[in-house]
Amino acid sequence: MKKAFLLLTPGLATAGAGEVQLTIEIPRLEVAEYHRPYIAAWLEKPDKSHAANLTVWYDTEMKNAEGEKWLKDIRQWWRKSGRSLKMPVDGVSSPTRPVGTHTVAISDKAVDMTKLAEGEYTLVVEASREVGGREMVRVPFKWDGKTTVDASGAGKTELGKVAIKIETQASN
Repeated sequence: MKKAFLLLTPGLATAGAGEVQLTIEIPRLEVAEYHRPYIAAWLEKPDKSHAANLTVWYDTEMKNAEGEKWLKDIRQWWRKSGRSLKMPVDGVSSPTRPVGTHTVAISDKAVDMTKLAEGEYTLVVEASREVGGREMVRVPFKWDGKTTVDASGAGKTELGKVAIKIETQASN
């Protein structure tokens, strides 16, 4: 079994976590010029402050890391934490994804759920597409370290269904 890790400040209450899965659907759009969206997913605390980055999908193949200059177009994520990161981030950043439903296990290099304090959180997924639109989906959930989290929401244009599932060690 994989253990999931979340980079947070020390001294938080601990709770048992197994695997963290994130599902993001990128819908097929009937447009003249289609580009894969840049997507960031992160956790927020109730005061909307940043708790952890889960994943960032962007064009990692461009010469001279040119794809990184467009990360600021994922505006909310950029303001919360993106501008302070040195990309690429091991276990967090990866290439853009094509149309379809993508489920990823969050890397233990990115998230240690055992250090996530019990309480209310929100999964935030933001998408931005060149010659396209922007969209953000917010999915609230409660983390107590004992109960499996299985929460989802849906976008209307740039994003389809987004979901987070956190298996606790007790439920495995």
